Amino acid sequence: MNYANLIKISTNALKRNKFRAILTMLGIIIGVGSVIGMLSIGQGSKKSIQEQISSMGSNMIFVMPASQQRGGIMLGNSNAKNMTLKNVEALKKEAQYLSAISPQVASSGQVIRGNNNWPTSIYGVSPDYLSIRKYEIEDGRVFTDQEIKNLGKVCLVGKTVVENVFKDNVDPVGQTIRFANIPLKIIGVLKEKGENSMGNDQDDLIIAPYTTVQRRILAISHIQSIFASAASEDKSEQAIAEIETILRREHKIKEGSDDDFEVRSQAEMIKTFSSVSDMLTMLLGAIAGISLLVGGIGIMNIMYVSVTERTREIGLRMSVGGRGKDIMVQFLAEAVMLSVMGGIIGILFGLLVSYVAAKLLSFPVVIMTQAIVLSFLVCSVIGIFFGWYPARKAANLNPIDAIRYE
Repeated sequence: MNYANLIKISTNALKRNKFRAILTMLGIIIGVGSVIGMLSIGQGSKKSIQEQISSMGSNMIFVMPASQQRGGIMLGNSNAKNMTLKNVEALKKEAQYLSAISPQVASSGQVIRGNNNWPTSIYGVSPDYLSIRKYEIEDGRVFTDQEIKNLGKVCLVGKTVVENVFKDNVDPVGQTIRFANIPLKIIGVLKEKGENSMGNDQDDLIIAPYTTVQRRILAISHIQSIFASAASEDKSEQAIAEIETILRREHKIKEGSDDDFEVRSQAEMIKTFSSVSDMLTMLLGAIAGISLLVGGIGIMNIMYVSVTERTREIGLRMSVGGRGKDIMVQFLAEAVMLSVMGGIIGILFGLLVSYVAAKLLSFPVVIMTQAIVLSFLVCSVIGIFFGWYPARKAANLNPIDAIRYE
């Protein structure tokens, strides 16, 4: 069969009923556009969450006391005192897969300057904490080891604290604020980070030497948690195993006994969020894919109508030597053309939806080449699958009965 002639015949057949062809393609257009749009938004959300978590420190590992249980009742870990500076020193000395380690103690309260006050949190840490959590100094300096040793009354402040306590636009560096009635001299201001993936303001904080918060504010000798950074993201699992081995030895935990601490990493959070995002993206894609199925059923329906309307034409072609195979290929070609043309327009529609979502609605969007290629292939398959049965019916018509059909 001459394929060029086949395409010409199929195109002319579709042109005779332009409006009907457009309505038939509409289901495919909406289906393909929806699939591309939903997958783009889903992948964009996944990437956005990964970037936000990574901004907190993609290699970050944090260690905290395990929840305590007494009499079958979970008491939480707020009163646990099993984390000490000795543990931090052991990790610094022995851990090979860690690039930075910092103890942490924290407290919440009011920061006061003159007539201004603001509820915030203060974190007692070492200078390594800034590199672990990806904080940078915008103005001023970080505290020194000597200030840590001497329980120095110095601190770094985030932009949210500055905006709410220094409303008179005074340069914060060198000024004194009070937290829990302890005067603290501001020696640095942190660069703005914004909200994290949990919606928490990463700029609403005060950072001070851990000894200052530990002794002067909380009056405790233990630490509440340990923050560390793996040497690289792919070394996180080895780093976690190393931390667990060292701390089990430090805490004298016997073989087979449960740990009295918990180790978590950003890599685990990224993996968890990614799996949830992938599942939601697949769900959205599946829901949008239903439109493709509906579009395919529309193609089958319209091809049945076309076969019925052109029964006499089919009979005439068979009577002058046309083979059933040729008739079948012609109607199959029309179904595939409807599907493929709808798919091409649907791809453009999907890209438009993604652009609008990104620009006007501020949704994170990632255009997936795989989704575009897959949608186009699915359209072709739908055209063949749903066009085959009506085409087969046309090919099996009896020429004499077809000619007599009114």
